[in-house]
Amino acid sequence: MSVQKTFLFLQGPHGPFFRQLGQMLRKAGVPVWRVGFNAGDAAFWGRAPGYLPFPGELADWPKALATILKDHAITDIVLYGDTRPTHAEAVRQAKAQGLRVHVFEEGYLRPYWVTYERGGSNGHSRLMDFSVAEMRDRLARSDIDMPTPPAHWGDMRQHIFYGALYHWFVMFRNGRYPGFRPHRALPVHRETMLYTKRLLLMPFLALHRRRATARIKSGGYPYHLALLQLEHDASFQAHSSFDDMQAFIAEVIGGFAQGAPAHHHLVFKAHPLESGQSPLRQMIRQAALQHKIAARTHYLRGGKLAQILDQARSAVTVNSTSGQQALWRGIPLKAFGTAVFSKPQFISDQPLAAFFAAPQRPDAKAYREYRQFLLETCQVPGGFYSASGRQQLLRHLIDKMLDDQDPYDALLSRPSPGAAPLRVVHARPLQ
Repeated sequence: MSVQKTFLFLQGPHGPFFRQLGQMLRKAGVPVWRVGFNAGDAAFWGRAPGYLPFPGELADWPKALATILKDHAITDIVLYGDTRPTHAEAVRQAKAQGLRVHVFEEGYLRPYWVTYERGGSNGHSRLMDFSVAEMRDRLARSDIDMPTPPAHWGDMRQHIFYGALYHWFVMFRNGRYPGFRPHRALPVHRETMLYTKRLLLMPFLALHRRRATARIKSGGYPYHLALLQLEHDASFQAHSSFDDMQAFIAEVIGGFAQGAPAHHHLVFKAHPLESGQSPLRQMIRQAALQHKIAARTHYLRGGKLAQILDQARSAVTVNSTSGQQALWRGIPLKAFGTAVFSKPQFISDQPLAAFFAAPQRPDAKAYREYRQFLLETCQVPGGFYSASGRQQLLRHLIDKMLDDQDPYDALLSRPSPGAAPLRVVHARPLQ
């Protein structure tokens, strides 16, 4: 007789996704509880049942979590990102007790997909243990047409809106949670202001970005692309050796100045959610002046990556998932941090100066196999923030979450090669 599954939700993406996911699980007959650490968590959970406020400090969390797990007979923990302190403690206790941990993250193949794994994501993902040869072996029986991302994706505005709203609740309605401290170093009031400013300035920033992109594309010079990340991003903080983005910028500019041909240019592209907290433009300008390449260095704030990536000679990143867009195009990629795509077939091992001088291309066939493996396992079509994206995502998730096997084991347990071909139905692209 199987044990009744009981799910405990911790913190999720900004917006109503976790509440809607909980509703779907309850419709499937599964009890659902939710721990709220601040007023933003409470607001997005709304009046859904099972809410458990945690007003204490981080030091109180391990004992409180242990009590919740015992009192409610929790079998499954659901969280967004596995590195923030409250989630890292939950993963630790879950592993000690043999509980399942369902981890959501932004898609490794974003923006058309989101990531769903068991136990850990990014540098803690089971993908780190699979070689491309092992992936190829498991996919040998499948004949799948890999879908490509749609031409339009419309949830960035919703993402920024929900971020601003979440931080507004934390800033002005958080009296019930005296012990709450954000997992990021940036004060809540400052993050609220930056999200709001970003939302209001989106039309003006888009115009400025389009003009800057047009100038680069029409410049007639070869260029290399540096993909910047958010300093507070979990992948950057937990899975790289850089203390901050300034250190990465300095290393990239130094390597470019030393190795790139004199007629090549270097373009830094900021993350679409870059708030302006870090003076990236000034950092880049200062380092470029120091190496006497200011006239060949450019900065783009946010925007769609494809518009500037298509014509790039190479790309460098710490460990941003946007690096996979370069690999999909067969563009040489240099990555400095630990990432799920850090496979020897994809990432150049050249010294940085040599990379900029003559970058080595990735193994395109191996990357297609890797990408296919991801689409078969941990990538789920849809998104967290737009209504259509959530609808797409939810219809795929519940069966995956209720399955006793995680997505990788589910693939590995399929019939051996020679069995009937798998039938794969791909979801309609989001509009």
